[in-house]
Amino acid sequence: METGSVGGVAPKAGDAAEDENLLTMIATRIVKMGLAVPAVFFLESSKPLSFLGSQALVFLEPFVKAFLNLKSYDRFVSLMEDRKNVERLIVRIEQLEGERALAEKEAKAARRAAKGQRGGRWFWRRS
Repeated sequence: METGSVGGVAPKAGDAAEDENLLTMIATRIVKMGLAVPAVFFLESSKPLSFLGSQALVFLEPFVKAFLNLKSYDRFVSLMEDRKNVERLIVRIEQLEGERALAEKEAKAARRAAKGQRGGRWFWRRS
């Protein structure tokens, strides 16, 4: 079996744009599920063992298939063998989480401003 193979078949070298789209898709899913912090923690702690981690993904294939199709999953496993790709995924998760937090903060400020225009006190003083 070749190094970097999944199921005995060596993965094809992927297009950089396809790989970036795959990492963005995974990062987006993680952020939408509210798992950005645990995911970054796990990825940072397992980065030194990225090859072993990618092999663990082969073991966890039935659970992860809930997120990805088989072709994408096989490519993701081969991407996670390289520490650089793990770092790329971490950076992308952090970017998307930052964008989500900023959008949430702006929406909250807009709600607060709209409430202020209506005189949105939750109590009224009787004079």
